[in-house]
Formats: sequence, structure tokens, C-alpha cells
Amino acid sequence: MSDVTVDAADGVVRPPALRPGDKVLLVSPSGPLRPERLARGVELLTGWGLRPVPGPHAYDRNGYLAGTDADRAADLNLAFADPEVRGVICTRGGYGAQRMVDRIDMALVRRDPKVVAGFSDITALQFALWQGARLAGVHGPGAAWSDERTGLRSAESLHAALTTTEPVTVRRDPAEETSAVCVPGTATGRLLGGNLCLIAASVGTRDLPDLTGAVLLIEDVEEPPYKVDRMLTQLRRAGALAGLAGVAVGQFTNCADGWDTTVNDVLTERLGDLGVPVLGGLPIGHGPGQLTVPVGVPATLDTEAGTLTVSPAVR
Repeated sequence: MSDVTVDAADGVVRPPALRPGDKVLLVSPSGPLRPERLARGVELLTGWGLRPVPGPHAYDRNGYLAGTDADRAADLNLAFADPEVRGVICTRGGYGAQRMVDRIDMALVRRDPKVVAGFSDITALQFALWQGARLAGVHGPGAAWSDERTGLRSAESLHAALTTTEPVTVRRDPAEETSAVCVPGTATGRLLGGNLCLIAASVGTRDLPDLTGAVLLIEDVEEPPYKVDRMLTQLRRAGALAGLAGVAVGQFTNCADGWDTTVNDVLTERLGDLGVPVLGGLPIGHGPGQLTVPVGVPATLDTEAGTLTVSPAVR
């Protein structure tokens, strides 16, 4: 069992970095997976010297969910209860994490913190772990791996975030669709967020973090511009964006529809008058070449340099 260390400088719990030989549990908190993709993820993780083990319910299927709420939560509680397990990697997103997060035993999480990696719907899980245990997380590809979308650079990025204590720097990519979204300036604050749909869906729940002074990370997939507008407007009207330090805009993948208004137009309009720096074009999200970033930890966004630099999630 690990000694729980809360960094007095930034008030975050950083779990130990993964080391060769560590057992990692592969869990499916959201949607069902394709077994062949998880087989590729197991191969990748094993190549890093880790011991990936699918959770008892990792392959379950219950319609659009990866098994029952109780069983999906049971795998997470098992991971935190087992001292041999040193990390948790979600297989994929989809939908369902919000349905089971209230079943997570936060006392187990606080007793033996472990690194949790995932993205998309896993934003809901990382919010719950942050609110319930101040646990830093890793926003990156899941274990149901796709070499076509997440190639060598993506794998190296995830590996570094899980196994080293070096800061992570992600650079604006001019080829990314959102690279045109920019409000000049420099911002420093805790990086919180992830998938925009899940951030908006957390309004009114106990899991939406206080974003005052934070750098908000947003990304999404297959949401037309008017829905992106709706989600950002909801967050604005709820007051959630009032005290932000800055906004890091990741990939908005396949978000076009038949209207003339683009997702860039919406992002520029709904973020541009917040009075804080905004940096788009970050390859973080559902698109090709997805990179990994820690969340829940201090970060600096610099639009002139085109960088988002993030403290490690592990120690």
C-alpha cells in the first residue's frame, strides 16, 4: 500500500509513476469494447514492461454499456482495493461513467492512490476522482488501441505521462482544425476538463470542479457547431466559466454540419469574450495523433509560443 502524499504546493494527490513489472487493471467504465483492440493495447502495454490484466467485467456488454453499473464500478473498486494493482487504464469511453461514479469507494482511492488513464466519457470519472480524492489523472488514449488513429507518437506520449515525472509540453499544430482559435496571452492554473459534452453534463452535479483560476481543457467529437454552442452557452450561463485563467482547445473531430457556421466560429465567439487567453490547435482529443496530458495539476498556456506545459500527474 502506498503512502498518500499530497503536494502542499498545489494540493493534488499524485500517485506513484508506473514501473516495469507493475500490474495495471484494464477497466471498462463506459461503453463496450472491441476485443481485438484491447488485444492490441495489451500487446503495447506488455511491451512497456507492464502487466496489463483485464478486469473481471472488462468485456461485458449491456446494450450501449459495458455491463451493469454495479459491475463496472466493482472493477474500479477492485483496482483500488488490490495493493498489487498499481495503475488503472480505461479501455475506452463511449457512455456510462456518470451512471456509476457514485458507487466508487473514495476511501479506497484515498488510501492507495493509483494513476487512472482515459479520455472522452472518462472525463466524468476523472472529475469524480478529483472531487472525491484530489487525485491527478491522465487524459490520454484508452487501452482499446487503434494504431491507425494513435500511432507511435501517441504511444510514446501516453507512456511518458504514466512512467516519468517530467512535465508534459503539447504544441499547437497548425494542421489541426482548431488552430485558428486563439486569444493572445499567457495563463497559469490547474488544468481541468476534457470532453466538452461531459463537462457540460456535470453542471448541477457534485463532480463539476470549481474552475476559478483553472486552465480549462476542452475537446469533442461528432458534435455539430450548434451543439458545441449550446454546451458552451450552458457553461457560461451556469457561471462555470466566469473565473477561468485560460482555455486549452483540443481536437473537435468530425464536428461539421450543413450550416455555414463552423465549430471554429463557435469556439471563437463563445470563448473570445471571456477575457482570458485561448489556445487552439492542440492535438488532444478524438482525432489522429492524440497526445496525452495530465489533468488536475498546474499548467501554463502560452499562445505566443503555442504551447501547453503541464506538471506531471505522477510522482
